[in-house]
Amino acid sequence: MSSAVRGKVGVDAVLFDYGGVLTTSVRDSLAGWMAREDIEPGSFTRTLRAWLARDAPAGTPVHRLETGELALEAFEETFAAELRTTDGRAVPAAGLLDRLFAEMRQEPTMFALVDDLRARGVRTGLVSNSWGNDYPRAQLDTVLDPVVISADVGLRKPDVAIFDLAVAHLGVPASRVLFVDDAEPNLIGARRAGLQTLLHQDPGTTRRALDALLAGGPRVTDDRSPHD
Repeated sequence: MSSAVRGKVGVDAVLFDYGGVLTTSVRDSLAGWMAREDIEPGSFTRTLRAWLARDAPAGTPVHRLETGELALEAFEETFAAELRTTDGRAVPAAGLLDRLFAEMRQEPTMFALVDDLRARGVRTGLVSNSWGNDYPRAQLDTVLDPVVISADVGLRKPDVAIFDLAVAHLGVPASRVLFVDDAEPNLIGARRAGLQTLLHQDPGTTRRALDALLAGGPRVTDDRSPHD
């Protein structure tokens, strides 16, 4: 399947998501955690759907965690209470998110792409929803500007306001900013803010799509249904 760059004009800046874009797959880390701790899949799926689906009510525990309104420890207690193992045991709350993200690592090829974009005169930044993640801030601050993390600013994707904030810092028209994320709902929010968007599948396809876009080549389109 191909990547889709959605937009109509050139690009002066690229904003990246963090987890699953500048890192290895979040889904793979989730799968590893669920296998290690024998998490009952239905309990996890029901909880995330109730808290994070597009039609979820405002102010769910995930929303409040991402905007910094709910402390990490309180979220872990709430989250763990909704989960069960396959044999019905309770899931320990302490350190739950550290265990969930334990297999997630930085993706060197994506950081190399950031460096290449900067060398071509393209500005680069970050817009990320935080789940208490330990961001390598010293490293990020050297290659990404702005670094917009949801819990720091009290806003979260896919709300238009978080993209407006990042674009205002860039000082370029929203129409000339490309946002790269691995979750379609976040791209929908970015498009509402006037940004161009690219659905990240893997480093290779993202690099090829960006190379084609910056070279002025034909845009790649795809008609896949949006997915979470």
